[in-house]
Amino acid sequence: MAPALQQPTPSTGASSENNNVTITEMIYTRVRLATKSDLSHIYQLFYQIHEYHNYTHLYKATESSLEGLLFKENPLPLFYGPSVLLLEVSPTPFNEPKKTTDEGFKPVLTTFDLKFPVVEGQVEKFRSKYDDKSDAYIAGYAFFYANYSCFYDKPGFYFESLYFRESYRKLGMGKLLFGTVASIAANNGFVSVEGIIAVWNKKSYDFYINMGVEIFDEFRYGKLHGENLQKYADNKGEIEEANC
Repeated sequence: MAPALQQPTPSTGASSENNNVTITEMIYTRVRLATKSDLSHIYQLFYQIHEYHNYTHLYKATESSLEGLLFKENPLPLFYGPSVLLLEVSPTPFNEPKKTTDEGFKPVLTTFDLKFPVVEGQVEKFRSKYDDKSDAYIAGYAFFYANYSCFYDKPGFYFESLYFRESYRKLGMGKLLFGTVASIAANNGFVSVEGIIAVWNKKSYDFYINMGVEIFDEFRYGKLHGENLQKYADNKGEIEEANC
């Protein structure tokens, strides 16, 4: 059972009405590694990014399958397997982490001055389950993992996606989250952070350019999947015979 919502005091710049929380003046953030307790939130956020791109018909994940993907019993070394950073928000300060957590990454705490009120309209659905702080909510995520190239002698990061719920966009938090991933890469011997840039989304395109990402126009993204991929399993014998 989720803990009861703590009513913020007037000094926090937050108010609660109809089970919504409105944050004004200042918002506190924490970037941390996702844990197994975050599965339901990750599942919902992954669904929302599919919804944003009109790809919900392609969303095949379940909480169980995500658990097997993200939280294996014998995981790869930290940041080499699929990794999710969550950005949480609160109208009140987070406790300063005393040391690196058991997950191997020290949470990053930041504050943002707000130019307009932010409404958390899904208090119970996105309340953080990470610790006993009852007024922390999941705002967005970054999903990445190690990739390899014959051009380098060390791995880089493949930056799969970055997503924020609508209430938390245009606040500068994307810079914090992407910058944290880039910092992890630079501080741990990874040589790059790379991924797909949607050229039709000018705001997203400009965001990555401003973050220092170099766009290579001479390459195009290719994908072998679905029925075309399965042909290689079902007709393996025929393919091998044709290549003799």
